[in-house]
Amino acid sequence: MVIQRIVKAKTQRGKRALEKKEGKIFEDVKTTMFIKGGNTSMTVTQVLKELHMLKKPHAVSFKRKNVTRPFEDQTSLEFFSDKSDNSLFLFGSHSKKRPDNLVMGRMYDHHVLDMVELGVDKFKSMFEFNSAKSSLGCKPCLLFAGELFDNDDEYRRIKNLMIDFFRGPVVKNVRLAGLEHIISVTSADEKIYIRNYKVLLKKSGSRTPRVELEEMGPSLNLSLRRSHLASPDLYKRALRVPRTAKPKKKKNISHDAFGSKLGRVHMQKQDINKLQTRKMKGLKKRKKESVEGQDEQGSRSKKSKKGRTENDPE
Repeated sequence: MVIQRIVKAKTQRGKRALEKKEGKIFEDVKTTMFIKGGNTSMTVTQVLKELHMLKKPHAVSFKRKNVTRPFEDQTSLEFFSDKSDNSLFLFGSHSKKRPDNLVMGRMYDHHVLDMVELGVDKFKSMFEFNSAKSSLGCKPCLLFAGELFDNDDEYRRIKNLMIDFFRGPVVKNVRLAGLEHIISVTSADEKIYIRNYKVLLKKSGSRTPRVELEEMGPSLNLSLRRSHLASPDLYKRALRVPRTAKPKKKKNISHDAFGSKLGRVHMQKQDINKLQTRKMKGLKKRKKESVEGQDEQGSRSKKSKKGRTENDPE
């Protein structure tokens, strides 16, 4: 039996640090740990370095080597996640059995949720492309292509993991000029191809610019080796959203096919005769008209009385 020692903060700085790590209704941007294994190759080191550059500023690079095997022992990764408050990780290693190895994963409550082992078959550095690079902290546009991402359950979970890994901060609006970086992920022949493109907006002679894509790197050809995916119950629990974070449903509001908002208003039945209309001088009756109207009404009433007396039976 393992007894966990609860450490209370003694300073204001320590209290702020503990409050920052506590669960929130709206979580902060997920940060990524880039960890080197006990033995790494030049390819793995460069891949970790360049992916760290793409993920900045929401990334932490560990300089020292860590002798660990994520699929056999996950305690060190969970310790680093709890200490640095990171929920994503990319672990790189190299061995004779598994050369140029990458392990991509994510955490839930500082415990490993999903983890995938990928082999680097081909790598082309971003410095080999003579093209402009995207600005720091730019939110990328993600494009996924391939039947495996839609039909295979394992690849569907890998797609969800990569979206979590590359998507960056959540934003409400996207500016056209700020869309600079596109990450294309394609699955074919049981391999995953990752390409990075720079968006170029050129003159088109009209208001909308002409869009061109220029590859900026890095370029990766990956093969799936092993996977450690969470059980359906644990995965469902990780996706649970608190009630306070869910948007409140507005009644009697709908949208048509064109995106226009339609609303329905319920009102009580009104007596039209008692409606107060706007008083205008032009609609007021004059004195002569009112006197003539009264005379006409009196004559009509007399005629009606005479008619009734004549027709009444004796």
